[in-house]
Amino acid sequence: MISSRPIELLSPAKNAEIGIEAINHGADAVYIGAPRFGARAAAGNDTTEIARLVDYAHKYDARVYVALNTILKDDELLEAERIIGDMYSVGVDALIVQDMGILELDIPPIALHTSTQTDNRTVEKVRFLENAGFSQVVLARELSLEQIRHISENTTVPLEVFIHGALCVSYSGQCYLSHCLSGRSANRGECAQYCRLPYTLLDADGKVLEKNKHLLSLKDMNRTDSLEALLDAGVSSLKIEGRLKEMSYVKNVTAWYRKKLDAILERRPEYMRSSSGKTDFFFTPDPNKSFNRGFTPYLLNEKDSRSISSPDTPKSMGEYIGTVKQVSSKSITVAGVQKLNNGDGICFFNESGIFEGFRVNRAEGNLIFPAEMPRIRIKTKLYRNYDQEFEKTLARKSADRRIAVNLELSGTLEKLCLLITDETGVSVSISREWSGEKARSPQSENQKNQLGKLGDTPFRMDKVVLNATENFFIPASLLADMRRQGAELLLKARKEAYRTEKRKPAKGIYPFPQSKLTYLGNVYNAKARKFYAGHGVSEIDPAFEVQVQDNVPLMFTRHCIRRGSGHCFREKSAGEWKAPLYLCYKDTRLRLEFDCRLCEMRVYKE
Repeated sequence: MISSRPIELLSPAKNAEIGIEAINHGADAVYIGAPRFGARAAAGNDTTEIARLVDYAHKYDARVYVALNTILKDDELLEAERIIGDMYSVGVDALIVQDMGILELDIPPIALHTSTQTDNRTVEKVRFLENAGFSQVVLARELSLEQIRHISENTTVPLEVFIHGALCVSYSGQCYLSHCLSGRSANRGECAQYCRLPYTLLDADGKVLEKNKHLLSLKDMNRTDSLEALLDAGVSSLKIEGRLKEMSYVKNVTAWYRKKLDAILERRPEYMRSSSGKTDFFFTPDPNKSFNRGFTPYLLNEKDSRSISSPDTPKSMGEYIGTVKQVSSKSITVAGVQKLNNGDGICFFNESGIFEGFRVNRAEGNLIFPAEMPRIRIKTKLYRNYDQEFEKTLARKSADRRIAVNLELSGTLEKLCLLITDETGVSVSISREWSGEKARSPQSENQKNQLGKLGDTPFRMDKVVLNATENFFIPASLLADMRRQGAELLLKARKEAYRTEKRKPAKGIYPFPQSKLTYLGNVYNAKARKFYAGHGVSEIDPAFEVQVQDNVPLMFTRHCIRRGSGHCFREKSAGEWKAPLYLCYKDTRLRLEFDCRLCEMRVYKE
């Protein structure tokens, strides 16, 4: 018998409403910000809302993870301890954390996942976290399939990877540019996103190599074509980025990956879904119709490394719809096959290379009338970054998730019994005393139809079996009442059967892979210092946020400006750029260094 490994589709939730719709659209788990101390400071949620999401998710055996993944000040630890207690009390399945000081607090046995902010790139680091009792490890986005496979083969902890959404140009948890330039720390959930600004690239002599380009801005991740390869490499949790994204984005992207993943699970019995229920969609999901800066599979394979940046704009381009065929004083004729709608948002690069857009006031086939006529040339490529009709569809009920149940009705002239069993094996029975009478005509079809009317419950009828001793006439009201009570009891039984994972015990003495931690260790409080000291770290420098350091790398990235521009040191034919190179934006001047051995670029402040 094949032992199936549970596979999790993990979706983001800015709030409980979005989290509930993520579940409805096929998520096996959702992650949501804690009331405080999440890496998206603008996406906190109060305990009541998180409790509401937990209650809904657990109906489908789906899980709720709460992000409490910033580094913490000493005077914040007590509040963090209280929040963690609240999360445990409302049934949260796990916390996503960065600060190891949390392991030194007096907290309940809630399961812990390590955030990607802890920079999880090596077998040694992941094995350490596994030994520390973490139930799941979020790997760095930059890892290749082979690196992921190597970690999986040498550890046993479930591995989580990002499959879609915005990309940080730096290794997560290793970017200090925002704090250095503005005092807003990415490790505190307050990143000012200097990576999305336009920079001018200069060589050592001040020669302009690139002007006003978004040279640190990356495309968005899309690993649609690599899902199966990721599972085969040992990944168990597939994560969609986006705790700041709106409802329509989460609905659309979750539905897209649910359908893709279900197709894999259907033909690969060694993998199984990790929650209950099947989702029916009332729209055709398409990630091109939601916010995106263009897509990249991002470094899963070596060939991907050239196609990861988005230097022309950090804004959403959406889907390509065609080119300008003709321009009049009030209208534009589009050469393309996409259906255009009143209210669509269209964007393009103008003749100066600047990204701009307009709203469609009226669309008549391939003829569009802008609300305000732009200056635009024939043959200009057009993109739609807002599809009015698609957004209207997603604003309505766009999916329905139901758990399959079998119903078995048995009966004699004195007693009726209804047994309901769900797809996971949880069952309940309802019995009623009655004075039965035989029917003059066949009743089986009517009885099956009546029992199958599961209405607003989270259940759908898979099979109805009738085992009555005779062809009885059973009043529809009696069947409806038994069915209604059975659904209520089954919901209660499922809730009682649900088990929240508890934190795993630490495995004895396990030294940290490094004996010294620099500012890159992000040690921000005394509890974190105690944790690392207790695991063999003899030298511990304070976090950058405690003690700003000069002439140290502020960003570590696999995105190489030289390589992306065809000037890689490894390529013989590359033209020479005189080093060092600089990025300049207003008064900000950043120096670039290149480590070809690691294929890594580092950014310093001048």
